[in-house]
Amino acid sequence: MASLPHDLEDRYVAALTADLEQALPQVWGRRVHSLFFGGGTPSLLSPRALDQILSMIRARLPLTPDAEITLEANPGTFEAEKFAQFRALGINRLSIGIQSFDPHHLNVLGRIHDRDEGLRAVEIAHANFDNFNLDLMYALPEQTLAQALADIDRAIALAPTHISAYHLTIEPNTYFHRFPPKVPDDELSAAMQESIEARLAAAGYVHVETSAFAKPGYACRHNLNYWRFGDYLGLGAGAHGKISLPTRIVREMRWKHPRDYIDNALAHNAIQESHEVAPHDLPFEFMMNALRLIDGFALQTFEERTGLPAAAILPTLATAEALGLIERDHTNVRPTLRGQRFLNDLLQLFLDEADER
Repeated sequence: MASLPHDLEDRYVAALTADLEQALPQVWGRRVHSLFFGGGTPSLLSPRALDQILSMIRARLPLTPDAEITLEANPGTFEAEKFAQFRALGINRLSIGIQSFDPHHLNVLGRIHDRDEGLRAVEIAHANFDNFNLDLMYALPEQTLAQALADIDRAIALAPTHISAYHLTIEPNTYFHRFPPKVPDDELSAAMQESIEARLAAAGYVHVETSAFAKPGYACRHNLNYWRFGDYLGLGAGAHGKISLPTRIVREMRWKHPRDYIDNALAHNAIQESHEVAPHDLPFEFMMNALRLIDGFALQTFEERTGLPAAAILPTLATAEALGLIERDHTNVRPTLRGQRFLNDLLQLFLDEADER
């Protein structure tokens, strides 16, 4: 798959620069611990354009010396020389959208790559990167337990440092939403999840978050920041951001269509939507992320990230504990195995509490 035309790349880099310049007052002085090039197919960028973007960011924000810099890449975009150049520019982590190694399921999902391209992508990743993730999906249309485990076993054999195993979700306004496929029932899906978790644990992967498994020391720092309700600045078409300011927490979304984003960012209007998170919504927003973590969270982190006292959530925590969905002590809260399996029920408790406020 070819790179983007140079004139479009140049306009996009200019738009990103204008976007960051406009956002700097919100984040001035903060140290940046991770960058994540995601959404769409950022690996279509040329090394020249990626170099310009990284140089532009480094000139304006203080990146820590060990910053994690991730690039999402689909197997159909892998070229050995190009990815070697990406590594030389400072990209130190890849996230590869494999989804499945089964030709039939790749076709059903509408993926542009085939099994061989997926394996070739991993080969190129191994040659250039010490740290990379494989994205897989399970509970696919007409998938059997054996097929789901075959995908996981293949991924484990390829020895990535991180594996993401996502349950297929039918999103609104998609082909599957309009024409629902026959997917595994709840019992089979649960069996897939439990078997996948057991396989990955046996292979030495630590269960970090609902869908994330990492070799010790290789949990994705960028995603951990999301799950701990940390701040992040989203730049680029369709990017979302969350910024904590002295008196409020703001969520932002950039213009979604790339050409709309470019035109508006160059006109110093990159943000399409912005809203302040209401104080009564903060407990649910925090829990929606933190309760996905297998090890849960510290109550002190809740207080630091929301600005609310831990007392604000103690009644709901007591209800969740009585239902066997969490376990806690005076400093930490973590979901039980039941809470992990019935995460939506656990989160509903905090959503109901927000609605009553």
